[in-house]
Amino acid sequence: MPRLTLLLPATSRFAGVALPQLLARALGRADRFAHEPGDDAQLARHFTLLPNRWAHAALTRVVDGGLEDARLSGWLRADPAYIRPDINGARLLATGDPLGIDADDVDALLPALRPLFGDVGFPLDAPHPGRWYLRLPTESKLPAFASPVQVLGDDVFEHIPAAPEARRWRVLSSEAQVVLHNHPHNALRAAAGKPPINSLWFWGGGVLPDHVACAFPTVYSDDPLLQGLAQVGTLSAMPLDAAKGCDADALIDLRAQRDPRALVSDWLLPAARHAARGEVSFDFADGPTFLLQLGQSWRFWRRNMPLVL
Repeated sequence: MPRLTLLLPATSRFAGVALPQLLARALGRADRFAHEPGDDAQLARHFTLLPNRWAHAALTRVVDGGLEDARLSGWLRADPAYIRPDINGARLLATGDPLGIDADDVDALLPALRPLFGDVGFPLDAPHPGRWYLRLPTESKLPAFASPVQVLGDDVFEHIPAAPEARRWRVLSSEAQVVLHNHPHNALRAAAGKPPINSLWFWGGGVLPDHVACAFPTVYSDDPLLQGLAQVGTLSAMPLDAAKGCDADALIDLRAQRDPRALVSDWLLPAARHAARGEVSFDFADGPTFLLQLGQSWRFWRRNMPLVL
């Protein structure tokens, strides 16, 4: 019996979206579970890492630099960022791809930053324009950096680690901000209507896990983190577009999809129909999970379920 699991954004993303009757009925009759909210908690329900450490930088490095390269070192993401000062502090407004970074930005800014990090033994490179990396010794002790998703829109000073080993990173961050603030390339970006790249955001540090396991042999995702997990776990990693019409055991990553109506019509409704001949799980980022399977159609006494809970 084929099993599908759909990784979905939070249920609040579907506010105001009318569900087709078939889908609302299937959700109402499904088995429902409550789990810990959050992106990492959602992924941990499906991937087992040994040792159990979520080193995002090392895992995305598998995609950007290759598995052998990723295994040789520890890694820390140092993503280009736009931080805007305001009366109450400074807010992180964007990192990586949303800044519209291209090869010209990398070619202009990276040479100015490399000596700063190279002098302390942390080579900086950017194999992808929106994902920049520091190569670290594997035994490096790193503070618990917050991910951009956790900080976006917040005052960055509320998320700066206070551990003793964080001091050198605060200094490096400040020095990088000075270099970027004074760099003439940001004037060119401003003239093109783009926000400045005025900081680096450190996050996701660590080394690759030795082993990754998943209950599904195939992962459909455009997220480099899941693609890296699949490669380390020797799973089949496929782009999301290839998942349309999938009728085999698979994990389908839909968290980045922005149009909730398209999610309902193109993914959730077909998956609910698939439950008539298999098993389907809807796993939402804020914790609720619905398990749809054969035999639930007899639960006629249950009410239809709206998606916003």
